Amino acid sequence: MIQANNRNMSLKKLLLLVLLAVVSPASASSLFDDDAVLEVKLSGPLSSLLRDKDASEELPFVLRANGIEHSIKVRLRGKSRRIVCSFPPLRVNFATGDTAQSIFENQDKLKLVTQCRKRDSARLDVLQEYTAYRIFNLLSEFSYKVRLLHITYTDTEGRPGKNTFENYGFLIESKSALADRVGGQLVNERGLSLHSLDNKQAATVFIFQYLIGNTDWSLVRAEADDRCCHNGDLVDIGSTLFYVPYDFDRSGLVNARYARPDPDLRISKVTRRLYRGYCIPADALEDALGAIKARRADILDVISQLPGLSQREIEKTTKYLERFFDEANDTDKMLRSFERKCL
Repeated sequence: MIQANNRNMSLKKLLLLVLLAVVSPASASSLFDDDAVLEVKLSGPLSSLLRDKDASEELPFVLRANGIEHSIKVRLRGKSRRIVCSFPPLRVNFATGDTAQSIFENQDKLKLVTQCRKRDSARLDVLQEYTAYRIFNLLSEFSYKVRLLHITYTDTEGRPGKNTFENYGFLIESKSALADRVGGQLVNERGLSLHSLDNKQAATVFIFQYLIGNTDWSLVRAEADDRCCHNGDLVDIGSTLFYVPYDFDRSGLVNARYARPDPDLRISKVTRRLYRGYCIPADALEDALGAIKARRADILDVISQLPGLSQREIEKTTKYLERFFDEANDTDKMLRSFERKCL
């Protein structure tokens, strides 16, 4: 009798394991918890989508990944890139209930960063901006996760044989997902006090932006915006604000063809580093710099492991980052410079 019961229990356990394997294959690895390049196919009326850069209309597309097709809606997004790019960034909108048991399970609306132009050479910009996000992931949990895609586009309005092309792109974790993950609330402030900021996060952001040569950010709202901050979101955790940066296409690391520094900054090109951090306690800056220097090998590994780059492109990008670490060898000198130039 006991042996029969044990046998029944074993069969039940085995059946449970089988059921779990069948019903939850996709949930084992969520979209942003895997660094592998995700192969996707995106088909729809691309010509109509790209024809009017000012349009906000969503158009029907089909997204295929891991053998599953999703009926989605796509629209253009972005501000400056709508003007300078023939292929601006996109926003993909999944239908409610259409993502169950897929890699996109529980996803709703996601930003898709694309190449600025259809040409293959534009792949470098999108890959290096993806790299910037990945580097910041190493430095702070309060950062947007990203997933690299290799996309095959099909324009259903194009001529057969000439309506398909490939390039890289990446998806960005949604704001609400970020807030839930870190246990905070998104806030929309017209301005903020430096005293409300988490100093560790702020110092990490300031030095990270210097590392990648990015000056296109601010803790002050942009002229055309009604909230703080420029190219960054604020997350409130226990009445302390965490500034989470995004949009690194105008950084020196990316060095996009269209990128130009603000004339008021008096630097000739975006590859020239300029510290634009705000004045915060010196010990926070020192700790953040030490933490970033300690991750040097990991940061450079992000570049070396990136698919789609030639050896020459890897070496050039690595050299740009290494110049920061060479400068940071003299910690005291760098910190004095930061304190002297802080806003």
